[in-house]
Amino acid sequence: MKVIKHSEEVLKAALVSKDTQLAKLYEKFNPKEKCLLNEAFRPGSVLFKPITLHSESDWISSHPEPTQDFAQFYHDPCRKTPTPQKNRIYVQPIGHLLSYLKKKKPKDAFCIVGVTMIDLYPKDSWNFVFGQASLTEGMGIFSFARYDSDFYSANYKGTLKTTKKLPPSDYSVFDGYYTPEITSKLLLRSCKTLTHEIGHIFGLHHCQWLECVMQGSNHLEESDRRPLDLCPICLRKLQSALGFNILERYKALQKWMEEEATGTEEGLSSEARPSLQKPLEAFKESYDWISKCLEVLQK
Repeated sequence: MKVIKHSEEVLKAALVSKDTQLAKLYEKFNPKEKCLLNEAFRPGSVLFKPITLHSESDWISSHPEPTQDFAQFYHDPCRKTPTPQKNRIYVQPIGHLLSYLKKKKPKDAFCIVGVTMIDLYPKDSWNFVFGQASLTEGMGIFSFARYDSDFYSANYKGTLKTTKKLPPSDYSVFDGYYTPEITSKLLLRSCKTLTHEIGHIFGLHHCQWLECVMQGSNHLEESDRRPLDLCPICLRKLQSALGFNILERYKALQKWMEEEATGTEEGLSSEARPSLQKPLEAFKESYDWISKCLEVLQK
């Protein structure tokens, strides 16, 4: 194993920035917020740890790419931020692909993300992909098929019985597609993927600073090792794009993990609520971590 351990000086520059104006913006965080964010470069932090590479097949080893500090994120001319007219994120369960999403994208959508349990094969030369996205148009589609614990078993129910060759515009193969039981592990994996991919749509690159949900992953084992939340450097990037209150964000995440699914999910019809499952056993580590962050923010 290899540990990527940046110096305190490097991490501080990545978070706060050597740019005078950006450093002044950092000073606008209240003392408790800065106490949490400063954990990024505090030696021996129990909240934010260095990235550990377990093999040469891990993302950073096999996909070399430049780092992105806060200043690079802030000054990126290509990144987009929500506006009063386009400020909603839509998650659309579908069996169709990006062309379908483009037609379905509401006018007030900052982005729309389609989710499916169909395994995705964008072209014959690819084994599979977890997802495809068009960041310029704020769209993406992501498959959770391989997050099902039964996917690699011979009894997996989502396998096509016979090979079907269809025209590119014919998506009838998705009709009545298999939906597995929503287990706690499947829900956790899905939350990580959506958080990661929507982060990209906001302009966050793969994180190479600390353990973070924005780390790239080259395989399922590596994806499972990622935490559910953001490191302080990526948290500051997202906060600058959205302007949320950090304390309220963690309170909302904790509340979501504490709530029972039935009857508590806003925006669902009364008919849909009883069938909704929200198993959260696999979220215990994330819940405990958020509780520690709240202790720092509220002490």
